[in-house]
Formats: sequence, C-alpha cells, structure tokens
Amino acid sequence: MAGLDGPRFGAQPGRARQLVVVLHGLGADGQDLIQLAPDWAKALPEAAFIAPDAPHACDMAPYGRQWFSLQDRTPAVMAVGAAQAATALGTLIEAELARFALPPEALALAGFSQGAMIALQLGLRRRPTPACILAYSGALLGLDVLAAELAGKPPVLLVHGEVDDIVPVAASRMAEAALRAAGVPVEALYRPTLPHAIDPAGIEAGARTLARAFGMTAG
Repeated sequence: MAGLDGPRFGAQPGRARQLVVVLHGLGADGQDLIQLAPDWAKALPEAAFIAPDAPHACDMAPYGRQWFSLQDRTPAVMAVGAAQAATALGTLIEAELARFALPPEALALAGFSQGAMIALQLGLRRRPTPACILAYSGALLGLDVLAAELAGKPPVLLVHGEVDDIVPVAASRMAEAALRAAGVPVEALYRPTLPHAIDPAGIEAGARTLARAFGMTAG
C-alpha cells in the first residue's frame, strides 16, 4: 500500500500554511472529492489540498478504489482494514508535510463514507493530533478500543443525511455519542432529506470548521 498519491489543489510548496487531506469513498477515487477543495480554499486560501487514491481496486465494482474491503462487514474485520489503510495514509501524510515544510499541527483530515471512517481512524490516533477532522456520511470503527487508543481530542465535524440508505445515519449518531463520552469536541449536522451525499450545507459547515481550527474566518 505504499506510494499513495492523487489529485491536488491549492498552495504550492513554500507558500502553503495548511495541508488538508481529503479521502474519497468506496468505488470512487481522488478526483471525486478534490472538487471540494475550491470551496474550502475560500476559507483557507493558503492551504494545500490532496485527495489520494485509495490503495486497492474496488472489489465490489468494476471501477474505483477502496481503502479496505467490505466483503466481510464484521466490525472487527473492518477495524483491522481501516487500521491498515490508516498506516499507509500516515506515510503519505508525513511525506506531504515534509514536502510543504509544515508542522504536524498544520494537518486537517476530511473524508466521505469509507474515507470518513479512515479520517476518524487515523485522526483520533495520530500524534500530534490534526487540527480537525471532517467526517461525512461515515462511521467510527473500533468503538470498543477508542478510549485506549485515543491519542488526542481534535475537534470533529460529523455530517450525515438522515435518509442515507448506504451508511445509516445511526452510524454518525453512535460516533457522536462515543466521541462526546471520550471528551472529544464534536459538532454534528444531520440533514433531514439528504441521501448518501454531501450537500452545500455540509460543505459550508466544513469550511467553518476548517477556518475555526486554523484561526481563520470562513468566507
């Protein structure tokens, strides 16, 4: 799983002050979510964005990538897959921070669906912790070991559609409860008519969270 890469947007080395890593969902690739970068760049004009392609070809569709297989959805199996993907992603993040000469605290993680699972998996266990985590239509895996593995308490934004028929909204509600119980600051936005997707309200909430995390003002 070495050598992750993907589309980029925003500030170049020598000019970037933040790094935002955006993680796509199952059966997609980095091109799917790098489209969020222009909107979020209005709040973080000096940020570099990268949307890496997941390490594996999707085994549930003839196209796209996956962070880990969902053929077996046993919670323990999914948690192991997420942990393995997070390790590979961590290697990319270290390389990108070095390329942009940025400190670890300049990192923000965002993800959709399976990408949100990876953002939470890595972000809550990473030292130093990222400035914030944005998790759209995802789930928090490894709930039973979260307290033991929690490395810090970065602010988390959870956004989920209440009519999501791919990842039920209950997954984010469970994540919200677990994070609050662990003392992690959480903002949750539940969209009444939204399916498995990201809408303008969610994008705006992400911009506000990014701006606040880095001491900026969202435009």
